[in-house]
This record gives sequence, structure tokens and C-alpha cells, in this order.
Amino acid sequence: MSVPKLTHIVLQTNRLHDMRDWYCRLLDARVVYENPAMVFLTYDEEHHRIALTSPPGVDLAERTALTVGLQHSAFTFESLKDLLDRFEALKSEGLDPHVPVQHGVTTSLYYRDPDGNLVELQADTFATAEAATHYMTSAEEYAQDPIGPSFDPQMMADELRAGRDEQELMSREWAASGPELPHPMWALVGEGKG
Repeated sequence: MSVPKLTHIVLQTNRLHDMRDWYCRLLDARVVYENPAMVFLTYDEEHHRIALTSPPGVDLAERTALTVGLQHSAFTFESLKDLLDRFEALKSEGLDPHVPVQHGVTTSLYYRDPDGNLVELQADTFATAEAATHYMTSAEEYAQDPIGPSFDPQMMADELRAGRDEQELMSREWAASGPELPHPMWALVGEGKG
């Protein structure tokens, strides 16, 4: 039996053009198809990875950070360097992460799109899914806090550029050794808590 693969997400919006431009920036995506009610975007070999729809004549209810539904989507980079290069490129354009999190299995930067949806850009800590699963099921630090600490992504980028080892930077120990930051849980579930 074949195994399905996730191919795309579709988001309804009242801000079709703002959302199109934001996702093109965040993911370095391109428009594959567009009309007044929908936009299809891709950044790789798939014909579309993100579709945005804005039904004509319909004013959709606004999403809040505490709305039931999709909590976030996530996109993985090949390496920590690639993730931090994207972070710095986005930062130079005025787009800062909502919250950075060292999950242990990933180094993650969460952004909020114009509709308030969370989007995670991440780099995997482990070379295989099996190693990541082993960490999640056996590491005491993960059992005690599956979310993990926040960290300063600019400090991480600076230390990587200065020659610090990627694996060391992708550890919870390194994240916790930086400036004291609020736990990211409240920033991930809603606004105004932390």
C-alpha cells in the first residue's frame, strides 16, 4: 500500500494580495496561477504548495490566535545555515519571527502571516526521523518540556558565522545559555500571554 505525502495547504483569506506577497517573501515562492478569487504558489517541483482563496462577495470571519483549527504549518530547510540565511534575509526586509523555539528535534522560527496564522520555518536536529523519534520518546528534557526554550536567532546566526558547530547551536543547552527569554508556549497559542 502506498503512503500519501502532504502536498499543499489552502487558506481562505480576506487579504488575497497581502497573503500572496507575504508567502512569496517568506518561502521565496512564485505565483503559478492567479485570478481575482485564488492564487496558487510553489517554491519547488510541486505545481502548488499553498493555495489562497478569497470567495467573491463573501466577507470571511477574521481568525484569532485562539480560533479552533490549524495551529501552524511548517517548512523544513536542509540545514541550520539555510534556515538562518532565510531568517537574516527576511529580517533585512523587516519580517521578524513571532517566536523562535528550540524544540530539541528542530530549531524553529515561527512567523505570523497577515491573517494571524502561524508558519514555522525549521531545520531538523537529527539526520533521520528514527533518531528524532528516539529523542522524543526517551529524552528526559523532552518529556519535561516538549516545546523547549526560546532563543535569540541573531545570536545563533552570528555564532554560526563565527564558526560555532551547528549541532551545538541546535541544542537546548545552547538556547538556554543565551539571554533569558519568556517560555514560548503562550506566544505559540495566543497573543498577549508572553
